[in-house]
Amino acid sequence: MARALEDVLGDRITDGLVSVKAGHVEPLRRVRLVEAGHPVPDERSVSAAREIMDLASRADSSTLFLTIISGGGSALLEAPLSVTVDGRAIELTLDDIQSTTRALLESGATIHEVNAIRKHLSAIKGGRLAAALAPAHSVSLILSDVVGDNLDSIASGLTVPDPTTYRDALEHVDRYEIEERLPEPVRTVLHAGAAGDLAETPKADSSSFRSVQNVLLGTNYQALLAAASAATALGYDTLLLSSRLTGEARDAAGFIASIIAEIRTHGHPVSAPACVLFGGETTVTVRGRGKGGRNQELALAMVEEMGRHPSLYHNTAFVSAATDGTDGPTDAAGAFASPQIATHAAEAGLDCSWYLVNNDSYRFFHEIGELLVTGPTNTNVCDIQVALVGE
Repeated sequence: MARALEDVLGDRITDGLVSVKAGHVEPLRRVRLVEAGHPVPDERSVSAAREIMDLASRADSSTLFLTIISGGGSALLEAPLSVTVDGRAIELTLDDIQSTTRALLESGATIHEVNAIRKHLSAIKGGRLAAALAPAHSVSLILSDVVGDNLDSIASGLTVPDPTTYRDALEHVDRYEIEERLPEPVRTVLHAGAAGDLAETPKADSSSFRSVQNVLLGTNYQALLAAASAATALGYDTLLLSSRLTGEARDAAGFIASIIAEIRTHGHPVSAPACVLFGGETTVTVRGRGKGGRNQELALAMVEEMGRHPSLYHNTAFVSAATDGTDGPTDAAGAFASPQIATHAAEAGLDCSWYLVNNDSYRFFHEIGELLVTGPTNTNVCDIQVALVGE
């Protein structure tokens, strides 16, 4: 996105900084790139946020900010909140944010719920960057990596009014029973905010948004439309079933498997050779100590199902992948599934169920060479699943 802006605007750009996931770097001419931590923020995330807030502080009403936002921004920019509660200064630390982020990512909470909490612990999220940019004019160009394309959830809504509250955040903490995993300062801030003792994130009536324009450029649905067009051109009977696939990854695998079985058994809702497309963002409730990502876990659950009923899934291939090229804290975008892969795994002595219990999908697919490794794509519009059902 930054490179495209440089191509269009050239030397009209007076300054710029973009925080990207480590390894997602390509040479730019005028915009500075910094690498930062993802999915858990690190010191580089804090430094990047500090520099961007410094740029914002030097703006005036004659300044135009072009803010380019995509998935991962919640981790790539972090400014831990400082507040006063009952006369006591509380400064959240990076350690506090990291511990909270890990608890949230392992809880099974949706990205909307995760970001409702993160927004209320940050001095840059939840519309607070827009407040810092005022009175400058700001145009945010946004790629959506969240199901439903809610602008306030993408990168935790840096320049968007926040419809969530401290009370909402605390309810999410209670729902997933993670309060005991949160650092004491984080619990104090959330409870004080829910009690009305702290200022809320900027809402729709805030003057901070008078000079802000938010433009949605790309979505998961648009990516699926392109995939559907390519599949049709290859001769498949193509069905784009949903861009809103959510829930536990292994449960989503069961749903997708049922669609494949229906095609195989009844030629419905499309007939073979068929291509069925899904998109969205599933979750994983982490209980094991393995390594993986939601796409690899979904693919592993598909391998397990195909291994149980190989004849039902004959001549079927499946892949689940993250569009940014990195699924969870791994170097893989996702993984493949097929009855042949299930057979190969069994012959190698790999027990799908054991790897699922331990949330160790990366090691499973690494052992049998069925990871999808694309490298960074430098874009992010959620995840995509493709099922090909042959005749």
